[in-house]
Parts: sequence; structure tokens; C-alpha cells
Amino acid sequence: MCSNYTPGRKERNEEHFGVRFEELDERPNRIFAGGMAPIIKPKQSIGELQAVEACFGIVPHWAQMKLAKQTYNARTETVAEKPSFRNAWKKKQFCIIPAESFCEPCYETGKSVWWEISHAKDRPIGIAGIWEWKADGPDGKPLHSFSMLTINADGNSLMERFHKPGDEKRMIVILHPNQYATWLSGELVSAPDQFEQYPADQLVAHPLIQPPGKQLDIAA
Repeated sequence: MCSNYTPGRKERNEEHFGVRFEELDERPNRIFAGGMAPIIKPKQSIGELQAVEACFGIVPHWAQMKLAKQTYNARTETVAEKPSFRNAWKKKQFCIIPAESFCEPCYETGKSVWWEISHAKDRPIGIAGIWEWKADGPDGKPLHSFSMLTINADGNSLMERFHKPGDEKRMIVILHPNQYATWLSGELVSAPDQFEQYPADQLVAHPLIQPPGKQLDIAA
């Protein structure tokens, strides 16, 4: 599960994902559930993509904003059934969440220590997500919101090190660049390898000194 991450620098994301972020503010610090961050989604025009600002934690049209603190992750096993997620899934409202890094708690020392995980080749990470749109968001303005998809992490030598002992080991769905287009179009959902674990040797991790709740400028 992932409750906080770093979207990264605008220029790096534009170069890696091939999408303009010109209307979005720079967000180099960690984003927590309920915070605003960019996502990449299809435009109404076929074949075009756009980066839009959205709330980390999906908020359906019928829900209040406080729900975002509970809906930042969606299990792939139940995403099609859960009330908060099933509309976005049914409509194939898929998005990519750009990340420079993401954080998970490790208990190997006997207490919770937050670790930062990033790509081993020092490039942005594309996380698979779903998005919603709410006409009456904060201050009566429209709101995009999103959730990261997660899968079981058993057997992944890096990601199974995180979370409390006894809890199921989970990890976010990280896309390979050649999967970006098929994820956004919905084609990847029917592919045999749709939710494969991202290889542990393509990620690197290190412990953070500061606990969550304090902003860290950890953009590369």
C-alpha cells in the first residue's frame, strides 16, 4: 500500500511521459492522501493525453472529500466491486500517476521506519491508477481524483520487506513504459500479464530520517 509519494519535477515527467504539464504547479515534495497532484489521462479527443491536477484518494460524485483519506489505494482483486471504485473501473477511467519515488513503512528494526523507493535507473515511475470526476468539489469547483492500484507483493524480494509483520504484503502496480498506452486505452486489463509485480532489481530503496507528516524535498 502507498499513502505518500513524490510526483517529481515537471521537466522530467514531461520528457519521460511525453505529456505537457505547463498548467500545473511544481510539486517536488511528498504528497499524502487528500493532497493534490498530477495524473495523466486521455482527453476526450481520441489519441490525445493530458496532465490534470487531482486529489490523491478517489472521491465519487456521491461522496464527501474526507473519503479520500480511505480510498488512495484500490486492490486489483476487488476494484470492480467496491462502491468507491467500481464506476471508474467500469468506465475504464484509467490514468498514470507520475512519481519520482514512493514511501512504505519497514518494521525490520522493531519499529516503523519509512523508506523511499525509486527507480534503479533514476527515471520517473508510472503508477497504474483509476480516476473520477466530481462536479461539486471544494469551493464548488469540479474535482478530479484518483487511486493507485495495488497487488500482492509476496515473493518480491524488496517490496515484501514493508508493512507490519503479519499483514498481507502489498505493492502498487508499476507500469513499464511500453504498457502506458495500453493501460490508458483499457487494453492491458485483458492482458495475461496485466498485474505482474514490478521486478525488485529495477527498484532501489533507502530509509528516511524524518517521519511522515513533515515535508521532505526528496526530488532527485
